[in-house]
Amino acid sequence: MVERPGLLLTVMAHPDDAELWAGGTIAAHARHGGTAIIAVPRHDPVRDAEAAAGAQILGATLRLLADPGPAALAALLSELRPDVVITHPVSDMHPDHSHCARSVLAALPDIVIATGRPRRVYHCDSYSNLDQAGNPLILPAIIDITSTWPAKMSALRAHTSQPVRTHFGPMAETLARLHGTRIGVTHAEAFRAIPVLGRIPATASL
Repeated sequence: MVERPGLLLTVMAHPDDAELWAGGTIAAHARHGGTAIIAVPRHDPVRDAEAAAGAQILGATLRLLADPGPAALAALLSELRPDVVITHPVSDMHPDHSHCARSVLAALPDIVIATGRPRRVYHCDSYSNLDQAGNPLILPAIIDITSTWPAKMSALRAHTSQPVRTHFGPMAETLARLHGTRIGVTHAEAFRAIPVLGRIPATASL
């Protein structure tokens, strides 16, 4: 979350990605008075409804994108002017995730020059904390989500069409405890700052 809560925009490839990788952070941002928006490509009526339910639990607003390409994302960024953006790592092993991240990065330079926003951009974790080469992702920005862990899991469970109980839920628990151990708390989410026009602004939190 930002020090003075503003607009947090999460741009992800699938309807359940925001909950899985950043749900606790989104919920904390909203609880501290910030505005949170989750943007994902439009899928089908079932998954879109699940995405809306998950976003509501986190205290966020859902934006369904008909076109998740760089031009459409640039228009979205220009419209919303978020303070912070979270997306996938470019090195994510899932091709949809890495494509989403590349589209976000392609949209950023002109928008940042024109609007001064976003001020900070982060990539989130990936499956089992690994990149395409099987190397652990280095995610030095670790956020304590112990207080919002129940909301994160409730939002994740809203995606009833997905294997949350058997796959995504256990993975979320494992990663949250891994990152939590690193900062001495029960549950945490981890991120890495992405340079915006060659700068990573100094900040005590996302």
